[in-house]
Amino acid sequence: MARKCPACGIGSLFCGYLAVRPTCPACANENGQYPSDDFAPYVTIFLVLHLFMPPLIFADRTWEMSIWTEGAIALPLFSIITLIVLPVAKGGVIGFAWSQGVTRGNLP
Repeated sequence: MARKCPACGIGSLFCGYLAVRPTCPACANENGQYPSDDFAPYVTIFLVLHLFMPPLIFADRTWEMSIWTEGAIALPLFSIITLIVLPVAKGGVIGFAWSQGVTRGNLP
């Protein structure tokens, strides 16, 4: 989740926002072999919605705002939080795949 190589913890895992570096520059671990295509967005959506929907519902019940005001506040907030959490979730998924020994070649 720190966006570092799961094998050594030193090298950078990503060479861009979400592009996985094929090999670690520090330990030469092949990080491109770990599947992380669809599960990271699912984890991100699950976390963002479950953590930030209760405050939104509380704000809706507490203050009388129009739906447009709520949307103008909530939609950019959810978008920014999602963009922040997505690389962290992808790093966590790759780290979990590394710890369990799951690679693209041995998927069930």
